[in-house]
Amino acid sequence: MSSKITVGLVAISLMWFTACHKPRSSKSVSQKPDIDTTLITRGPEPKDTIAADTAAADTVAVVPDAGEPMPAVKVAEVDFDYLTAKSKFSFKSAKQDFDNTNVNIRMKKDSIIWLSVTGVGLEVARGIITRDSIVFMDKIHRDYFVFNYDQLSKQYNFDLNFDLLQSVIIGNMPFEMQENGRFVKENDFYVLKQAVDRLEVDNYIAEKNQKLSRLKATEVPTQNTFTLDYEDFRAVGSFLFPFISHINLNVLSKEQQKLETTMRLKHSKVELVNQSPGFPFNVPSSYKRKR
Repeated sequence: MSSKITVGLVAISLMWFTACHKPRSSKSVSQKPDIDTTLITRGPEPKDTIAADTAAADTVAVVPDAGEPMPAVKVAEVDFDYLTAKSKFSFKSAKQDFDNTNVNIRMKKDSIIWLSVTGVGLEVARGIITRDSIVFMDKIHRDYFVFNYDQLSKQYNFDLNFDLLQSVIIGNMPFEMQENGRFVKENDFYVLKQAVDRLEVDNYIAEKNQKLSRLKATEVPTQNTFTLDYEDFRAVGSFLFPFISHINLNVLSKEQQKLETTMRLKHSKVELVNQSPGFPFNVPSSYKRKR
């Protein structure tokens, strides 16, 4: 598989299922992320404005009235300043299928996700994801890609943002508890049911460790869904950390065709650190922007 395909799939497939267009207001976000570069070449922003579907934009999800409500459950989450991980990423759809692509990850919580894709011992691509943009360099073909969340939302028929992507990597709940949220008991899980903009969200909290074990989100009115399952919890510092994330995404295309995509992110090593690991990212002036 060419590095160009790898770059596009790692960038987009990690992003396209993230599902809430509003940032979490309670986050304390650094105004000047500590990216180790003085230049990120992004090129001119597209001049055309992406228009949202009026009917869909006016639709708001509601918390379903199901099961007996119960008191709130304290969810065990991972807290950190910075994170580094060595991981493998797999992807399967009707058109593409690749397994165990090597990805090195660095994060500053709530601000930056930095990715380095390697093959045969060499770095073939590098990307940086912030709260407002995604930039990826293809180092083999010497070009780069720039996305914003509105563009990806329109292309993949799902509202996108930074917070759910971060949750895929670290296993925290992507949406904070809201006044209209309610807990119910289902077998060995406490299920937090939420309504977030156009999403009906079920968070499955395992009774045995109070960790988020599954997240299922359904977009209203499209009924596009994704399911995220966490496995292989291990101790990292004082926290339980999921070393495997499985994602299953089912959406309808603009042509009303059902599209199913499965993804897996598997960490081999995770470290939570207090000092910045660095986020070097500089697009050489000789690279061409791909559209």
